[in-house]
Amino acid sequence: MADTNKPLLIKRYASRRLYNTETSDYVTLEDIAGFIRDGREVQIVDLKSGDDLTRQYLLQIVAEHESRGESVLPINVLTDLVRSYSSQAQSVVPEFLAMSFEMLQDGQSRVMENLGAMNPMASMPGFEAMKAQQKAFLKAMTGGWAGQDGDEAETPAEPKAKAEETEGDLDDIKKQLADLQSKLSKLGG
Repeated sequence: MADTNKPLLIKRYASRRLYNTETSDYVTLEDIAGFIRDGREVQIVDLKSGDDLTRQYLLQIVAEHESRGESVLPINVLTDLVRSYSSQAQSVVPEFLAMSFEMLQDGQSRVMENLGAMNPMASMPGFEAMKAQQKAFLKAMTGGWAGQDGDEAETPAEPKAKAEETEGDLDDIKKQLADLQSKLSKLGG
């Protein structure tokens, strides 16, 4: 049985074929994307040089999805990302993107928690199946990012207090995002 806590090691041969070291078979980029969506970390290395090629292949997976019309990144975000490579903002962009994705994951987790707690439809037949489908959809949309492990959310004792807490957290997130945008604009200008 494979240790799923360690990254799945994929070796790239000189022929550019990708080899899964756990299952001893060749894989495609789509297979690798599937591993990641399932919550698995991957590491792709060049067999001959030992160079880590993970970033290059992950970007290629994103580019292929974008080219098939599965647009996740708006054109202005892509444009700004390209600009950041040639500006002083380059150092803050990775941190900003990481924080943004963390906020997105946290927000999605809260939505799923509140779905069962505050929704009168929760007692409807089939509601649990619908909720499971929504979790699967969110996991697919986020590529299995942390926080989307599919565990059942705890139901808060006081939904109104939880909603007020969520509103306060949203305000905090909005403020943090505004601060980051301000810092980025100062670096860019």
